[in-house]
Amino acid sequence: MSNIVETIKADLNTAIENDKLVLPTLPEVALQVRDIAQSEDSSIADLVKVISNDTALSARIIRVTNSPLFRGSRAIENLNMAVSRLGMAYTSNLAMGLAMEQMFQATSDMIDTRMRATWQTSTEVAGVCHVLAQHYTRLKPDQATLAGLVHLIGVLPILRYVEDQDIQISSIMLDNVIDELHPKIGATILKTWDFPKELQNVPQEFTNFSRDVPTADYADLVMVANLQLGAGSEHPWNEMDWTRISAFDRLGLDPNIDMSEEEDLNAQMEAAMALLQ
Repeated sequence: MSNIVETIKADLNTAIENDKLVLPTLPEVALQVRDIAQSEDSSIADLVKVISNDTALSARIIRVTNSPLFRGSRAIENLNMAVSRLGMAYTSNLAMGLAMEQMFQATSDMIDTRMRATWQTSTEVAGVCHVLAQHYTRLKPDQATLAGLVHLIGVLPILRYVEDQDIQISSIMLDNVIDELHPKIGATILKTWDFPKELQNVPQEFTNFSRDVPTADYADLVMVANLQLGAGSEHPWNEMDWTRISAFDRLGLDPNIDMSEEEDLNAQMEAAMALLQ
């Protein structure tokens, strides 16, 4: 193993242990949306007022509401109508998740490409999580979507560190650092952000293929979504025996079936993924 990889790991682990790792902060609009969602005195009008300050975010939420997943008999023409249809809880989680996209940008080309690829993966996983939650569990689709959007959040500080230190490293070496450290960092970030406890464990648990919990949870959704999206690729996960992964049982899914071959389900997953692009 390259000395540079071990040096990066040591530096980041030391920073984590000493509480000195620079963690990303939620965008201001996400913080405001969360405050409104958590307040018992808030109304739809309060949420609309905050989101409307971000034109791009407003447009995306309206587009989501007019998508095949949510479309009603009447087209949604403004943000107030969109929030009324989606509800405050769903709108809040969706807005928080979508607002995070601005965090996945960098100045150096290599790091920027990696950040955008990480966000792309996150949105695809989020879309599948939404559909799985809706069809196979009693879990909330909005929380499932948010779980997918944040499951790789721990990658951000690693990429920022590499960029800030101007470290020249190959993609393979960088992958090694990310794979080992991002789960722990991700859980730390979500705890710092005061996310719901059922989401805080997702970064660390979605690759714990031997995990055994009583009922399906958001980590199960993110795990299965990642596996399904990587089906047929050369990813090491495809070399595992999926029949031994209990998350499929908890979700009531056949691990031997490629969901992309299920026409109706695949159409919904593609629609859900497209929403978040």
